[in-house]
Amino acid sequence: MPPSRFMRFSRAEWAMLRASTPMTLTEEDIEQVRGINEQLSMDDVEEVYLPVSRLLNLYVSASQGLYRVTDTFLGRPSHKVPYIVAVAGSVAVGKSTTSRLLQQLLSRWPDHPRVELVGTDGFLHPNAVLEERGILSKKGFPESYDTAALLEFLEAMKSGVDGAEVPVYSHNAYDIVPGERRRVERADIVIIEGLNVLQPPNGDRRMVSDFIDFGIFIDVEEPSVRNWYVERFFKLRDSTFQDPEAYFHRFAGLSDEEAQETAEGIWDTINGPNLRENIAPTRERADLILRKSVGHTIEEVFLRRL
Repeated sequence: MPPSRFMRFSRAEWAMLRASTPMTLTEEDIEQVRGINEQLSMDDVEEVYLPVSRLLNLYVSASQGLYRVTDTFLGRPSHKVPYIVAVAGSVAVGKSTTSRLLQQLLSRWPDHPRVELVGTDGFLHPNAVLEERGILSKKGFPESYDTAALLEFLEAMKSGVDGAEVPVYSHNAYDIVPGERRRVERADIVIIEGLNVLQPPNGDRRMVSDFIDFGIFIDVEEPSVRNWYVERFFKLRDSTFQDPEAYFHRFAGLSDEEAQETAEGIWDTINGPNLRENIAPTRERADLILRKSVGHTIEEVFLRRL
């Protein structure tokens, strides 16, 4: 990591930056945000995520200060818009757990109680469209997303539109839910979580990162995240895939050997290439990099210099 761009912190050094930030979550709260196959302890929250929430609170407060400066300049109240935080990284690195945890922590700060979480899965093209275009096997790659719709949503957020809608995605059905949408209203902070939220432009005059105030990237060496993906596949085989209505119900009866082979095949042909070609190259576009070890714990933190 180029030292001129990022400041590096060991876990112990980063933990000291918590300062006097109070612990506002209980063990039960942490259990509710923990994802499948994700290791998350109270120590992780205290030593890593409380300092992150403190940093974000300071950034949000500074952003709100700019609105007050604008009010003074204009001589009238300006329209405050949500502060947008992006959480990026590979499949199976813990993006959803991190996003849910930050939502809980940030919503407990007194100045921004309403924190909305939006997953970019809702902006995937429906499976029928992906099949028609011959790219269903590349679901999760940049071309599988309705980027125009995602940009429209983010532009609405940053234009002060209240009640912008996002499509709803069903992980059980592995598809967009037809006709179902969710409204994002009165948000102080919007956390947007997804594989490619830090992607550079692809010819459009706008890009997703144009609307992001602070980007977080969860960084894991590929051999480790590959193993985590396989472990998660086994847990899903024994739980979610058992539902006869689940898209991946066909995997429910796989033997351990077949499940191992299937999961490794999916990684090697889809998730691995997507990580190397599209996701990992966006890492240094982030403002904060959380580097995890083989044991799921965050051991290093990199903060971009202003």
